[in-house]
Amino acid sequence: MGSSSAQVNNITISGLVKEKANNGPIAYVNIVVKNAKDSSFIAGTVSNEEGRFSIANIKPGNYSISYSYTGFMINQQPLLIGSLSAYINLGTITLEVDGQQLKEVIVNSKQDNLNNKLDKKTYSIAANISQAGGSVLQALKNLPGITTGQDGKVALRGSDKVAILIDGKQTALTGFGGQTGLDNIPASAIERIEIINNPSAKYDANGNAGIINIIYKKNKQEGFNGKIGFTSGLGALWQKKENLPNIRPQYQGTPKINPSLSLNYRKNKTNLFLQSDWLYTETLNKNEFVTRTFNDGTIINSQLKRNRNTHFFNNSFGIDWNINEQNSLTLSGFYGTEKIIDRGDQPFFNKDYTNRNRLWQFLEDELKTTVVVSAVYQHKFKEAGHVLNMGFNYTFHREDEKYNFVNTLSNSIGLDSFKLLSDEHVADFNLDYTKPLKHGRIETGIKFRYRDIPTNMQFKPGVNSPLDVNAGGAATYSEIIPAVYSNYIFESNKIEAELGLRIEYVDLQYKVNPNHNTYKSDGYNYTQPFPNVRLAYKINDQNKLSFFFNRRVDRPNEVDIRIFPKYDDAELIKVGNPALSPQFTNSFELGYKTNTKKGYFYTALYHRKTNGTITRIATQVPPSTLIYTVFQNAGKSSNTGIEMILQHDFSKAFSFNTNLNIYQNIIEAFSVLNKYPVPSLYSANKEVFTSGNLKLNALFHLPKQTDIQLTSIYLAPDIIPQGKIGTRFSVDLGIKKRIQQNKGELFLNATDILNTLQIKKDLVGNGFTLTSTDYFETQVFRVGYSYKF
Repeated sequence: MGSSSAQVNNITISGLVKEKANNGPIAYVNIVVKNAKDSSFIAGTVSNEEGRFSIANIKPGNYSISYSYTGFMINQQPLLIGSLSAYINLGTITLEVDGQQLKEVIVNSKQDNLNNKLDKKTYSIAANISQAGGSVLQALKNLPGITTGQDGKVALRGSDKVAILIDGKQTALTGFGGQTGLDNIPASAIERIEIINNPSAKYDANGNAGIINIIYKKNKQEGFNGKIGFTSGLGALWQKKENLPNIRPQYQGTPKINPSLSLNYRKNKTNLFLQSDWLYTETLNKNEFVTRTFNDGTIINSQLKRNRNTHFFNNSFGIDWNINEQNSLTLSGFYGTEKIIDRGDQPFFNKDYTNRNRLWQFLEDELKTTVVVSAVYQHKFKEAGHVLNMGFNYTFHREDEKYNFVNTLSNSIGLDSFKLLSDEHVADFNLDYTKPLKHGRIETGIKFRYRDIPTNMQFKPGVNSPLDVNAGGAATYSEIIPAVYSNYIFESNKIEAELGLRIEYVDLQYKVNPNHNTYKSDGYNYTQPFPNVRLAYKINDQNKLSFFFNRRVDRPNEVDIRIFPKYDDAELIKVGNPALSPQFTNSFELGYKTNTKKGYFYTALYHRKTNGTITRIATQVPPSTLIYTVFQNAGKSSNTGIEMILQHDFSKAFSFNTNLNIYQNIIEAFSVLNKYPVPSLYSANKEVFTSGNLKLNALFHLPKQTDIQLTSIYLAPDIIPQGKIGTRFSVDLGIKKRIQQNKGELFLNATDILNTLQIKKDLVGNGFTLTSTDYFETQVFRVGYSYKF
């Protein structure tokens, strides 16, 4: 018997573009297909971030295909398109550096920060000149849609429910479902930051506002190479507001020191890498002046001043092993320590400051240790883009915290203390599979997480102690999360679609000291679907319209349900709530982007609706003037807004970027019961408030490879739990100059150069009002140098 094959008239070609010298992928390569007879244009595209490309709808025939990218020689090849296969894999195409051009090509023009799907924005740390030498938290504040606070919290489009990833993974370094440590990660260790407002089902379902992915530096050049750097700075050059009487001085002229080292060795199939950073800072971490007014007429004035010393040391290291063309293995590790010493003073005065009621002083000695080990295996099938990834990630995080207090009253001096020891163990396993299709691809996978956190708090009271010794003891947080997901991606000339579904099962157990005076053992479990949808219409080559839908969850972090009261503020005491439940959010977004000859304009309308909103609620139980803030599920809330980004290059010497974000927050009426220290009911009426922020970035390219960046940030008043936060404004300035044939770099920058940033808050509780202004350290001058070898 004979056989026959149907003729194929529309062919898809694909391939992978790499640099010949180091075998690394090259993004944004121009690929052009021309007719072999008359060189007329047939089709074209650019490679993606992985160096991959695909061109569809090519008719059978003879063509030529060329690959071009700045600083590399053009690679042109003949191309025969047959009619027996719908797919042609061109394999790996290599480009050679053009030796006749500059020894090192410096690209001053910026890549488009917003990806083609309109769901992710990518920002290079090197381009953030005004925050060079600072922390990741400080670098984040300049990025579109993000606001930050001195408490380490990050908000995206007005919500602080943001998932923080390190190299695409959640680790205890930045918190699982929460945010910790961002102010102590040196920005010098980071390559880029990704903002993902509408994550696909491939990502964990937590973080209703989106995901911030922090990518560590990792070089892959051939041979031995690296980079060294050193930054030094001073902050708090003068006092914003003087202390209340008879307490220890505020920190002034606070030093900042950040040496860094990056090493890489690549030979044949092996790549070794090391990134090491040490960050030492002295900071006026808090300088908050508070007035509490109670319904019985009592007024208490206080100041909470905190001088902080921080040593943060981290090492990221590993090995990439290309076993063969189809298989690779990456083994990596991270070791970090964070040593914090806080010296705090908190005097409490009566209404007219004629009598000091109490002086609360403390010494906090905290050591955090983080260890992460990871293994990632990848198998590439013969078809380009057809891959299987398998990964294992283990994180250990220890929090060893000691507080010693001096409680000075009018007739006694008490010595109090407590000690907290918390060990966090997290193991993640994931299996991810991707298969290209004729007009898109399929992604599917599974993930399993086990998390265990035994915690112990011991109180040692002194004379007339405010410490609640019966609220201590042991508690253990245990969590398992198996999940499965699948995504289908479709693309045609005009239409794009992405349909995804993630199903997660969560079982949380929280075993509490049975002798605790308020709380008993609590936990929860659920099986929930988390779908995502992206639909896009390509109006033309310059304009695209996209619609997104996501369902997300924010599970309470271990700190949110931690049963132990915290006394770094003697009369405003924070307590967790083990009865806290997850909050679920549905998000909708309509995005539009238009490209211009010298930039782009992007705008998005978004709406998020949340059930079981997690927030802190402050209550007071008369006749005591102590205020307790406890996490609660406060019912329904919503966030509706518009975000706009305009990027324009006026000339080779000047470019401008502005980001405007306006949103309305609505918190529906609710009632909650704070159980600690005794039951106290709090009820709130519906609140509606419109807020926003404006960020302006101006970049000047001067002669002799000198760049200047000027950044201005305005944050409008906004609502916070039980109150409002006032206007915030700051201006940052940075100067960078490349030297030593572009191998060296000098920079000088200043944050909050006008020293205008301060935090004003107004709170209303059941029987009290609280007004505060925090004059913490915001102005810092830095100078730094780095050299690539």
